[in-house]
Amino acid sequence: MKKKLIAGLLLSALLVYLSIRGIAFSDVADGFRTFRYGYLPAVLAAIFLMQLLRSFRWGLILSPLEKIDQLSLFSVTSVGFLAIIAIPARVGELARPYLITKKSRIKMSAALGTILVERALDSLTVLIIAVFVLFFTPLPPWLIRSSVLFLLLTLAFVSVMILMIVKREASLRVLAPLIGKLPARAAERVNRLISHFVDGFRIIVDPALLISATGLSIVIWLVDVLAIYLLFLAVGFQLPAVAAFVIMIILIIGIAIPTAPGFIGNWHYFCILGLSLFGVPKTDALTFAIIYHVLSIGVVIILGIAFLPFNRFSISDLRTGLRNRS
Repeated sequence: MKKKLIAGLLLSALLVYLSIRGIAFSDVADGFRTFRYGYLPAVLAAIFLMQLLRSFRWGLILSPLEKIDQLSLFSVTSVGFLAIIAIPARVGELARPYLITKKSRIKMSAALGTILVERALDSLTVLIIAVFVLFFTPLPPWLIRSSVLFLLLTLAFVSVMILMIVKREASLRVLAPLIGKLPARAAERVNRLISHFVDGFRIIVDPALLISATGLSIVIWLVDVLAIYLLFLAVGFQLPAVAAFVIMIILIIGIAIPTAPGFIGNWHYFCILGLSLFGVPKTDALTFAIIYHVLSIGVVIILGIAFLPFNRFSISDLRTGLRNRS
């Protein structure tokens, strides 16, 4: 973990340097002063709505295992996303699965499975949006190549999930030779963990729930696009709506790279990169990136801190939970 943290910090430092290189900070300050604060409530509402919709969608994905009340889902989701941005090396991804086990009878490995389903839905939705965007504006070759690679990996991952839930016994037989090499108690534990993990994919075989969750995924990312477009108006950018779609796609690719906590560096660099495709000067793009980052991360932090007293945990809790609640 320490090596990953150091590597992430170094990469963040590099991306911060690339983002601010050649920038006149007085011009960035001018950009802050000309910000149209009348748009701020709508932007914050859109960011908040994204978090609320995420909790609704997660409830749908969890529902084949157990129905969880919406307040608990939103509470855990808020703290979980705070953990994702605050804890390095992606350890924060374990927070939501761990916390939901404390509010339900769901096993942690099954909850982890639902997170993977959620990530697959996000990936497929964003890729569908990328194809849609191609009809309205040319995308750079590197972005098209990245999207195709991302699509192939996602489809392969989804195919494995479908096989594991539809052909559970056959999948376990395939893994049996590897698991059989473990000591008896360890092999039994691994089999149990895999079985619970696959339980988290149950929504895949429920067409009604799957369609609902997919529809929510589309709405979530359209709300994100709306927030970006409103910020365009707030900073005075005269850009077409399709530019907001492009920024969203590029930013998602950028923040998938493990860096320092809070997506510092990669958020800013990839915002600047995306806006450069539409001729936005680097200084103005950095102003936008800083404002968008502060608002997005700020909402997550405020919500997470508000619900943290009801969902306390430590990093050691996450590791212990993964061992004992599977």
